Parts: sequence; structure tokens; C-alpha cells
Amino acid sequence: MTDTTHTPGADGGDALVTAFNAVGADYIFCSSGSEWAPVWESLARRHRDGLPCPQYLDLTHETVAVGMATGYGLIERRPQGVLLHAAPGLLQGSMAVHGALLAGVPMVVSSSESTTYGDGPGQDPGGQWYRNLSVVGGPHQIAQPFTKWSNEAASVHTLPTMVTRAAELAWRAPAGPAYLNVPLEILLEDWDGREAKPIVKPGSTHSSPEEVDPVAQLIREAENPVIVTETAGREAGGFEALVAFAEAWHIPVVEPDSAVCGNFPRTHPLHAGSDIGPWMDEADLILLVNCRAPFYPPSRRPSKATVVVIDEVPQRPHIVYQVLLADRYLEGNVANTLRQLAKRAKDLDETAVAEREAAQEARFAAEQTAITQAETKAEGAEGIDPVLVAATLRKLLDGANGIVVDETITHSRVVKRHVRTADPDSYFYVQGGLGQGIAVALGVKLAARERPVVLTIGDGAFTYNPVIQSYDASRAYELPLLIVVFNNRVYKSMNLNHRRFYPEGAAADTGEWLGTDLHRLPRLAAFAEPFGMHTETVDAPEALAPALERALKAVAEGTTAVVDVLVTR
Repeated sequence: MTDTTHTPGADGGDALVTAFNAVGADYIFCSSGSEWAPVWESLARRHRDGLPCPQYLDLTHETVAVGMATGYGLIERRPQGVLLHAAPGLLQGSMAVHGALLAGVPMVVSSSESTTYGDGPGQDPGGQWYRNLSVVGGPHQIAQPFTKWSNEAASVHTLPTMVTRAAELAWRAPAGPAYLNVPLEILLEDWDGREAKPIVKPGSTHSSPEEVDPVAQLIREAENPVIVTETAGREAGGFEALVAFAEAWHIPVVEPDSAVCGNFPRTHPLHAGSDIGPWMDEADLILLVNCRAPFYPPSRRPSKATVVVIDEVPQRPHIVYQVLLADRYLEGNVANTLRQLAKRAKDLDETAVAEREAAQEARFAAEQTAITQAETKAEGAEGIDPVLVAATLRKLLDGANGIVVDETITHSRVVKRHVRTADPDSYFYVQGGLGQGIAVALGVKLAARERPVVLTIGDGAFTYNPVIQSYDASRAYELPLLIVVFNNRVYKSMNLNHRRFYPEGAAADTGEWLGTDLHRLPRLAAFAEPFGMHTETVDAPEALAPALERALKAVAEGTTAVVDVLVTR
């Protein structure tokens, strides 16, 4: 092989860029790799010549690239492009790709390999592919377990349509990432300019009247129905449709601990908290709306309730073990199905409705009292209780149309309960493994620049994140966040499990709790200082609100702010 230069012109790099245009991608999120020179050259030509192309984001870590695409997709719900490097880059970003799968975010992830290893004609791919970048079976085999679809583009002439096919598959329910291996030789090959047809939004599916009417009758006849939802708010229009459905039929809504986004206003009188437990014996009808895993243990059955599952794809193919205990399915688009059911809320038993309204009013009042009592107790406690942090955030965000991205573990219930988000797309829980929170929050901010975005994160989760690379992206692309660290100086979840499994073990006897101590970490806010960001470390209750106020002011002025709060538990 003798060629070491490439004559400018249409090649696989152009084919890939035009394909992302056809997909309608706003951004290409890239963690650089040596295979992407053809794409960079195509983008440079397009920038020079004023031709359309997605905006390119140059990111310095794979988790940041995928995580930002995830956060952006949570808001925009359309596939974007992600470029990683070979099999190693794919492996580095694999946890975040898996998180996108669990979060139901469409994207097209690509990386590369070599198919000639320097023994073929044309451009020299470089010896690194022969020595240490390639894997048996190709990177698309690696990606298969944590993507919806994984394949290789074997020709430059089919590359654009392969990309659009990947995007169309990624966009359809259940939405998630698709992977395409694009060999470097394909990227360098001359391309004849045949572009793919632009893709269009998927059509919506509908449950038929023959399916919806019997479910409406079940609801009409039920005395004590309940709605349980985990991800209704993830669907376009799902949040609003669920509110209309619950109000039309006067049915309480439970968001269990397994809920991963905001689905229903936590301030709404029909919000029935996060505990499904009491309903297991009391309810005579349970409506599971976009629930992946509502019951735990999975075999735990309701005592007397009929279970109706409302979900476009109720049996998630990427979940290993899933038990829904369904008696009936409505498998059309969730928002459409809920709207159809809301229209059928007629001829209701006024006595039955009045009784369940009274019961829900009592439950809601009791929960508000409990919340107030918990916050009053936190205000009077020594040190900073996590409840005080969440309640203070709620007050400061009131009326600001904020978005909360949550990557806490032991404090996640506190965040949901006391921040009490009430609007669509106002709360997201990071999926698939710790270490993605800052990147996901940056992607959310990219899609919602006019809204304040707050990341709540534990100190353990914070240390898993590619912090430096995330701060670089925040500064480079002007994406200011408020990062609030719930810092209890311990991997609390691990410690709780040790204590639970061995309550009278050797560790309990000696105090030697291994694998959990984080006291040795330096000030976590300090990592933001070299980037010129606003930093605060808070260890006294009276300093908390002023620190968060200063931080939010800094964010409003365009600077990421990190508030490290030393909490008591």
C-alpha cells in the first residue's frame, strides 16, 4: 500500500454527513477517533461552502458524548448522531449507550474498524488497527447486547440508507440506540452521491374501539381503581394525556420508586405518592401505564385487582426478566390510548366517585402533612439533612420552569418527594449505571437552553463521572448547570447492603466497613475552579439557601455552579 493522501471529493465521510442530514439530526456528538478524518473533512467543506450539516460537538470522553445525546433526546425525542472510536471507544461508552436503551432515547451510534489492515489497495488505514484496535466479529457484535439493532455498513453506496434505517429503527417503539459499524475503508472510498431519502416522524398506533371499550367498562365498574406509571411522561404528550385521563375518571396516580421521569404533577390532588404497597390489597383495578417492572418481588400479585397494561410495547425485549401479571393489554400509542379512554368517562357512578375522591383527598392531605413535618424536622436538625436540601431547591426553583436531572441513589426518594416537580419534562432519573449524570444534564440543557437545569448527584456518583471532560463541554458549548452534590462521604447504598446482609457480622463488631468510605476525597467543588466556574462547599444549614441562591444567579449569568453540600445522612 503506497497511497498516503486522499484527493478531496465525495467519499464515505460525505455519505455519512448527508445521511445524518437525512435523519434530521441537529447534532453529531463525537468523542474523537482516528477513523473520523473523512467526516471532519466533509464538515469542513460544508462549513466553508455554506452547505447544511448537523452541528458538530467535539467532546473529550465517550460517556460525555453518549450522555449528552441521551439528555438531548429526552427532551427532543428525535434521533441524533454519536461517533465513537473503534471498539475501545464503543466499550468505553457502552454503559451510557445501555443507559440510553433503558431511557428509551433514539440515537444512531457509529464507530469503525479496518477491513484490510494495510494489505488492500487505496488509503493506508494505519497499523494501529492491525495491532490493537480490532476485535473478532467486529464492533457491531460488541454493541448487540445493549442496542436495539447492530450492524455493519459494508459498502459506501449503501451507507446513507443504512444510517437512515438505523435511525428509523431507533425512533420506533420502544425507542433506543441503534449501532452501525462503518469501516474506515468505506469512509475513504469514493461515493457516487446517492443520498438517502429524509426520514419522517413515525406514524402512531391506535388501540381499536373494540379493545378500548371493554377497558372503559372495567374502569366504570371499578370501585377502587389506581393508575401506576413509570414512564408515561417520556412519551410525546404522555404527561398531559395522563393528567386528562386521571381527572376524567377521578383515579389516583402512583409513581413508584421505579419511575424514571416526571409523569404526573406531584402537586396534583390525585397524586397518590410512590408506594404501591397499600393498593396491592385495596385496589380492584390496577392500570399499569408504561410500566416496565411495577411489582417487587416480581411474583408479588395483587390480592383482587384486575390488571390492565397500557403500553405500546409492554414486553420490553431488552429486559431479562419482566412480570406484569396482565389480564388485558392496550398496546396502542400511550397518549392516544389515554385520550380515547378519557373520552369514554361517561355515566360514572357518582357515589363510587365521591367515595374514592374522599379517600384520595385524605391520602393527599396526609402526604402533604408528612412532607411538611419532614421539612420542619430537617430545618431544626443539627447539620444539613438531605430533606432540607431538596426542599430548599424546590423553593428556589418555584416558578422558574426548571428541570431536575437526578443521579442520586439513597437520596432519590427525597429528591422526588421534596423537589416535587409538576410540569412535563421537568424530572429525569439517569439510567443504566452511575457516572453519566453531568453529561445527561448537559444534553438536557442543550435542548432547553432557556430553562435552568439542576443536577442532583451523590458524592459517590460524582466520582464515577468524567468530571473534567464534562466541565470542558459545559464551558466550550456554553451550557451552564447547577450541580448540587449530596455529600455524605460514603457509598451509602453499599454500606446499607452490608449491614442488611450481615447485621451481626464481623464488620458490625469491629466497625471495619470496607468498600464504602469516601472521607479521603478532596473538596468536590474544587474540580470546577480551573474552569472558572462558581463553587461552594456548604456544611451549615443557615448557609445552604444563600449558597444555592448565589449558585443559581451564577447559572443565570452563564456559568456552571457546583455546590457541594455536606449532608448528615
